[in-house]
Amino acid sequence: MTDEFKTIKTTGEGFYSEKRSKFLAFAHHVETIDEVKELLDTYRKKYYDARHVCYAYMLGPERTEFRANDDGEPSSTAGKPILGQINSNELTDILIVVVRYYGGVNLGTSGLIVAYREAAADAIAHCTVETRQVEEVVSYSFAYPMMNDVMRIVKDMAPRIVSQTYDNTCEIRLAIRKSEAEQLRQRLAKLSFQ
Repeated sequence: MTDEFKTIKTTGEGFYSEKRSKFLAFAHHVETIDEVKELLDTYRKKYYDARHVCYAYMLGPERTEFRANDDGEPSSTAGKPILGQINSNELTDILIVVVRYYGGVNLGTSGLIVAYREAAADAIAHCTVETRQVEEVVSYSFAYPMMNDVMRIVKDMAPRIVSQTYDNTCEIRLAIRKSEAEQLRQRLAKLSFQ
């Protein structure tokens, strides 16, 4: 199991033109279906005069949640080529929207596939791609006198502290790379038996 995934950090814009048809592409970092819907609504309102607003998205580190939409273009000539660019770059948590202004000349299915693929590729090329870790959150409750021991493990393993409360019973929530989560749990559990 890999605990890394690639996504985009910045929004990217791309452009492709063929026989007076213009293809404007926009790549966004998204993490939820709601974000996808919100962005699609924004593009449909902003480019209300465009013939087609096609898109594809991929969500989650496992890359299992995805969708491609042709928005009235012939089947598999828009959404699939856009999704193909997301897959060939092994990206996730990404939405690519391609807005087409019709130029009056039909491009044919192969022409459309090339146009949508190239527009999406150009948008990705204008993004900063980064590799992120899949994190797991580990919660641990302990008595205040154990504070130094807990913080020693935190210093050793360098998880990100999500939250911490110090009271009669202290609680700390730590986010750590998924492959190291079990080791962190075991080290914290050992403290309870000392």
